[in-house]
Amino acid sequence: MQSTVHFSSKPCYVEIMEQLEFFNIPSPCRGICRTDNRGYCVGCMRSREERFNWLEFTPTQQRNIIRLCRQRLIRKLRAEKANALADAQANGQDALPDNPQEELF
Repeated sequence: MQSTVHFSSKPCYVEIMEQLEFFNIPSPCRGICRTDNRGYCVGCMRSREERFNWLEFTPTQQRNIIRLCRQRLIRKLRAEKANALADAQANGQDALPDNPQEELF
């Protein structure tokens, strides 16, 4: 992969190398191997292809998959919170507290 760097009027091509990994990136598997209705694992939020081919991916691809899993989890948690809020409002209850410990005091 090459990118163009312009320090002067003439373009210069710099080779971008993949960073060497000294340690394997561990699998994000949590041992909860069930899929949700969208096909993602409930435990680690990886797709079927990502789970089955984990050891064949490069470390860069593995880091990208972990980043995608975090994004999927955040979206899922936000959707669950929005659904819980909508259910509470439909049942005539007040909005859910942002901090669950507020109910303790």
